[in-house]
Amino acid sequence: MAYFKEKKISMDIRRFKPIKQSRVSEEVAGQLKQSILLGNFKAGDRLPSERQLAEEFEVSRVAIREALRALGNAGFISVRQGPTGGAFVTELTFGRLADTYLDLFLSNKISIPELHQVRVLVEPEVARLAAQHVTDEYAGRLEAASAAENLPPVALPEDIDRKQALHFILAEMCGNRFYEGLVHSMLKLTRQVVEVINPDPWDMHPGNWHVPVVKVVLRKDSEGAYAAMRFHAMEFGERLIALERSFREENALRGRDLKASVMTAEADKKKRSIVGALSRLPD
Repeated sequence: MAYFKEKKISMDIRRFKPIKQSRVSEEVAGQLKQSILLGNFKAGDRLPSERQLAEEFEVSRVAIREALRALGNAGFISVRQGPTGGAFVTELTFGRLADTYLDLFLSNKISIPELHQVRVLVEPEVARLAAQHVTDEYAGRLEAASAAENLPPVALPEDIDRKQALHFILAEMCGNRFYEGLVHSMLKLTRQVVEVINPDPWDMHPGNWHVPVVKVVLRKDSEGAYAAMRFHAMEFGERLIALERSFREENALRGRDLKASVMTAEADKKKRSIVGALSRLPD
């Protein structure tokens, strides 16, 4: 209880309800999530310890641990190790939306051709809007991102970072946060697929492909930006679909599956960042 007094927040606001339902950990996670969304815990705040939460909720520490694991998987908290570690509230970002799209892909709810169709619809409009919000700062960032794409690729992940940077800048420039979220989601899914296919970076996306887009955006030519980005999205999407099809055909007899490979890579990341750290939560 001392924790809440130190935070100087009314107990009427922060007080959690004792849990009596059978699915205890889900109820705990739900109350913690609601408290975070209401602003009672802000980004960077450390949640009470496992022991304190168990006392407040009047449940077992096992239930608390399961609830924290669920919140970590959902992106609401991150767990830090060490004497000053614990469960900390994270800043809600587009990453959570991107993870949802990835899950839909892995569960066969969406496909790469469907991703291509959406990119062809969304990204040209993002470029059109971005051309209306050009500033000296944005112009410098676009030019730097475009120049970096022509550097010799050291490794595929680094090359993907360079080639996607310009898309992120345009999404930020467009001024529509929903579009920005969609772009982040589509790019993350695209990245996961490309990393598994592991093509030659220059064959996948030559370094000069974004030059026409940058030129018309910097001229503040909205319609020209729309057309240039649509052409680029069509060209890249068709190449990605062809590479995915080739990958599936070549690996069908080996028992290697694209979605299984993506799922394995994603699971490894989550295991390293969440599960291992949760085992070291302070009392």
